[in-house]
Amino acid sequence: MLYIYNMSNIDDRVFKALSNRTRRALLDQLKDKPLTTGALCALFPEIDRCTVLMHLKVLEEADLVVARREGRERWNHLNALPIKAIHDRWIGQYATYAVAMLGELKSDLEEND
Repeated sequence: MLYIYNMSNIDDRVFKALSNRTRRALLDQLKDKPLTTGALCALFPEIDRCTVLMHLKVLEEADLVVARREGRERWNHLNALPIKAIHDRWIGQYATYAVAMLGELKSDLEEND
């Protein structure tokens, strides 16, 4: 059976970007403040600079990171909006259902006491 998903290309890129542990770790580092590429490389000494840049490129293509040049430095900023959009579309509706089910379970258990 063929399933056709109506997922936008940006959703595909966001899921691809988030599927990698290193890219998620890079995003975690950018949660609190923007960092230069050099600072990110220093936080991941087990990875060479080219690999960090490759991961940052995937994150930029998914619009999860916005890079700004200031002189010789490249500042990387987290853009959480694509993650929120994924949450709203894929997680929020299921969380609402799960909370409703837990509420019903609680009511059922209280009635049986």
